[in-house]
Amino acid sequence: MALTGAHFIAGKSSKTGAGNFQSKTLSGRSLSVSEGGSDEVDLALNAAEDAFIAFAATDGATRATLLRRIADKIEARADDIAEIGTEETGLPEARLRGETGRTTGQLRMFADFVEAGRELEVRHDPALPDREPLPRPDLRLKMRPVGPVAVFGASNFPLAFSVAGGDTASALAAGCPVVVKGHPAHPGTGEVVASAISESVSDCALPPGIFSMIQGTSHALGHALVTHPLTAAVGFTGSLAAGRALFDLCAARPVPIPFFGELGSINPVFILPGALAKRGEDIARDWVASLTMGVGQFCTNPGLVIVPKGADGDRFLERATSLLKHTEPQTMLTDSIASTYRDGLATVQNQPGVQLHSHGTSTDRMVLPGLAETTSDVFIETSQLHHEVFGPFGLVVRVQDDSELMRVARHIEGQLTCTLQMDASDKALVEALLPVLERKAGRILANGFPTGVDVAEAMVHGGPYPASTNFGHSSVGTIAIRRWLRPVCYQGFQDLTD
Repeated sequence: MALTGAHFIAGKSSKTGAGNFQSKTLSGRSLSVSEGGSDEVDLALNAAEDAFIAFAATDGATRATLLRRIADKIEARADDIAEIGTEETGLPEARLRGETGRTTGQLRMFADFVEAGRELEVRHDPALPDREPLPRPDLRLKMRPVGPVAVFGASNFPLAFSVAGGDTASALAAGCPVVVKGHPAHPGTGEVVASAISESVSDCALPPGIFSMIQGTSHALGHALVTHPLTAAVGFTGSLAAGRALFDLCAARPVPIPFFGELGSINPVFILPGALAKRGEDIARDWVASLTMGVGQFCTNPGLVIVPKGADGDRFLERATSLLKHTEPQTMLTDSIASTYRDGLATVQNQPGVQLHSHGTSTDRMVLPGLAETTSDVFIETSQLHHEVFGPFGLVVRVQDDSELMRVARHIEGQLTCTLQMDASDKALVEALLPVLERKAGRILANGFPTGVDVAEAMVHGGPYPASTNFGHSSVGTIAIRRWLRPVCYQGFQDLTD
């Protein structure tokens, strides 16, 4: 499709705003993109509010039809998405086509869920008019949509966590209109997907204010979205610094609103002694593959490994170092992300007590993986080592014994995932670790690696802060819909309900 660089505001393509920004692809293709601001935010959110009552009143079948129509139209644009997406992000075509399938699969999973009415979570306590000492009225609870939702597209997933990604799809499934801030790293891809959603809303004869997408690069645009009085909730995937700033804005509003932010994680992998002795070099190989997948640009990238000291641990480290040093340079998503990766490596390298095994050098967007080693004492005492280095970087923490391993586990911050590489001989240590890790992460893996978040009902993609800002929810899986709903109890309405 011919790209215009326009916003989509309540069913209309718009080139308004405070000028334009230039988006250049790896092939040199340039797109002039409209720079949205507070006027566009106001238009979109007023349209969303106008649409809310009617959209909130729709049944699950109607919303399911919309979600499936969006999935169909995204699939019909798969070639366009692959073409512009590879140019903008540097991701291989196979990855983008796979992500397209993941996105449409998620839309259809949510459609099935709401078509069955499962998002309502209905509870009913029948009236007890003869109860002593006081009668009880009829009580019925069901979940109701909160209002217009602001969604911030992510840089690392131009489809699955962007314009039609999990936040948008789950909000629409809940009956909430959505205003998306498109990510400036891939405005062309965002435009293609936004056109699919906008057309689907029209095809389903639903109010056009159900969906808007505003392009832009400025912090002012994000500020306007979060602070607008009609915004009822916010979904965000991105850096800790940006997410915390938006979270604070939500809390500081005259009427605070929920902020569901996924802010990053170092996703520790605990390699237990029995597993290390039996298959340490195989674990090293698989860890390196997970660490470097997608140039390490996954929020579930396993950037921290806890390994016992001794000959087995030495062999693990030697094998991992050798594999990383033979890894070819890869292209990161943007110049800014590559620059941040270099800065993160420099921060780690400058910490006393850290030994660098692979330097992770880079030129522009082309980067190599980095690997460093330290002790448990240095890791625990150095806060900078607890922060995510977004990219193919791994930190190995060596521990003397099980008690030292447990000490590291107790000092890690909130995570999206924690992984146990374990053997049957490690059973006692696993039983001691699990209660600790249950407080640290939203997903705990056994003998696997966390890259790859399956779109399934039981999946949890969230965790204690700073992994996310609300540990009771997930941005993947059907529980994601609950973020945009709140419980309402209807008392004494038995004559008006089924």
